[in-house]
Amino acid sequence: MLKIIKYSFADLSRSKWTYVYFFFYLALGFVLLFLNTNITKAITTLLNVVIVLTPLIGTIFGIMYYYSSREFTTLLLSQPVRRRAIFLGQYIGVAGSLALSMAIGLGIPFLSYGLMRSGEIKHFIILLIVGIFLSFIFVAIAFNIGLSQDNKIKGFSYAIFIWLLLAVIYDGIFLLLLSYFNDYPIDKAALIGITLNPIDLSRMLILLKLDISALMGYTGAVFKSFFGASKGMILSMLILTAWVLLPAWRITRKSARKDF
Repeated sequence: MLKIIKYSFADLSRSKWTYVYFFFYLALGFVLLFLNTNITKAITTLLNVVIVLTPLIGTIFGIMYYYSSREFTTLLLSQPVRRRAIFLGQYIGVAGSLALSMAIGLGIPFLSYGLMRSGEIKHFIILLIVGIFLSFIFVAIAFNIGLSQDNKIKGFSYAIFIWLLLAVIYDGIFLLLLSYFNDYPIDKAALIGITLNPIDLSRMLILLKLDISALMGYTGAVFKSFFGASKGMILSMLILTAWVLLPAWRITRKSARKDF
């Protein structure tokens, strides 16, 4: 598996889009720090970018890599290599390269700004952790879509739809339901609704850490009051870990049964 991870990582390192992704975050970090003297405001602005852009790039890169490397994957399958090692190796290589590009791209401007001497270093680390989680989650979702759908057009359509559903549509439906049932005790339902969407959960994780009550809204206030800041963060991390492990487990199951 390690050789496949290295190959996938090296393959993506030669892609110009990986460097575009890296330089985008690099430039964004410097611009935000130049425009905001308050690091907390810069991190809050980055939050809105990371929780939308990282899932989108992870989904697109994941589905593109799966379909573009299908012939090479078929060749590997004819060799004495376990299917689990092939697909998990490719998945980890793609997700790891995207996560590293984001982490380095954001890390350089913030470290050069002197973040290590600031009390905001913990908030920035949480932001990076959330971005890494989202990269691994949505690349795993993309690989699952590719394994389930041989048609490239349908695969890309499903991938974009999943991203739109979790990034845009889900929030709209969720807020409508909260408004419609606001006369009923829906605290627990709101908590469950947050955990069903990794993007909402990631947003809540950072907002709990920053303790920005004005931006948290009703669901965030419920989340914090029910769990408390520290318990809420621990629970969020555990659920995000499950969001990574379950799709990765399905990759191994689906690839073992799929007829190539």
